[in-house]
Amino acid sequence: MSGKETAQKLNRLARIEGQVRGIARMIEQDRYCIDVLRQIQAVRAALGKVESQVLKDHAACCVAEAIASGDVGEQKAKFEELVDLFETNRH
Repeated sequence: MSGKETAQKLNRLARIEGQVRGIARMIEQDRYCIDVLRQIQAVRAALGKVESQVLKDHAACCVAEAIASGDVGEQKAKFEELVDLFETNRH
């Protein structure tokens, strides 16, 4: 992963952090529930984008390296990591 890609993810996470602080202020100010919920949805969407990029990086780097290595055990381990991750998210 390049320094530019890392910086992009960190910038996105910093914006998300600011959004979450904004949501806390909205709740403190007893703002309209739908407005708060919209902001929560925006944070979820933004986190989803970061998650997607990290997953793509994992596939392009870690999984690709396991495939290129020819090590069946390593390939299986990387596959199982992904399966476990997605099964955990479903529950």
